[in-house]
Amino acid sequence: MDYLIRGINKNKKIIAYVARTTKLVEEARIIHQASPTAIAALGRVLTLTAIMGKMLKKKEETISLQIVGNGPLGNIIADADFVGNVRGYIKRPYIDLPPTAEGKLDVPSAVGKEGILSVVRDLGLKEPYKSVTHLVSGGIAKDLAYYFIYSEQQPSAVAAGVYVGKDSKVISAGGYIVQTLPETEEELISNIERNINNLEPPSKMILNGKTPEEIMSSIFIGIDYEMFHPEPLQYSCRCSLERAENALIALGEKELEDLLKKERKIDVKCEFCSKIYSFGKEQIEELIRELKNES
Repeated sequence: MDYLIRGINKNKKIIAYVARTTKLVEEARIIHQASPTAIAALGRVLTLTAIMGKMLKKKEETISLQIVGNGPLGNIIADADFVGNVRGYIKRPYIDLPPTAEGKLDVPSAVGKEGILSVVRDLGLKEPYKSVTHLVSGGIAKDLAYYFIYSEQQPSAVAAGVYVGKDSKVISAGGYIVQTLPETEEELISNIERNINNLEPPSKMILNGKTPEEIMSSIFIGIDYEMFHPEPLQYSCRCSLERAENALIALGEKELEDLLKKERKIDVKCEFCSKIYSFGKEQIEELIRELKNES
């Protein structure tokens, strides 16, 4: 089961989130038919977005993370909610690059080391809150850490990884975000930094059988802390027939009429889960009538 664990030290100056996301990243690979390099990139975005979703305060709030780099993969986006639902999309999932000299999947080159990272929070207000920073590495985790410090003034250690087997299936995936609150003692910061620097990559720790609880204990070595109950994470799409209808309505009366002349039905495909919503001639004509009545 994929899940997240929260931990906080006794004086509430350091909070950590550790997630195992193997199953949901593999589900994303199947949905998007993604190559090893592509799912390594998308899996990192999914993992970190899922963690950020758990940082929200209310069930109705959502958060999305979008990467637009100058690499061949194109746009990558994921969104998540407070209860652990996450979904994602990658523009060119078929792109695959040769491994690095160290034998690792070359995510930075595939994403691109120049571009932007956007975080959009929908807090149920009139307009969502959007913040944008530049990419600094293309590795995604470092880019998000840069976002936290320069956009939110929140020092953070961020890591995420995906291990892909020889059959291209996702064998392990996960990550963590560790944040220090204002006025944290220097000695405490030094201890947590030392512990994090001694950690192996998240995907390797999970591959070797470590649980999020065990990873959390490694983060807080020598520090008194409290760990909370596991919170499930899952790949889950919020698409619906109503949303598909709204997408067609957004095309406008004239374009729908033009499409109806060429096609007997119109299919709307969800980019996040690949589900197809089909609309026949009568349904499309009804939408056109509704648009005419509104004009």
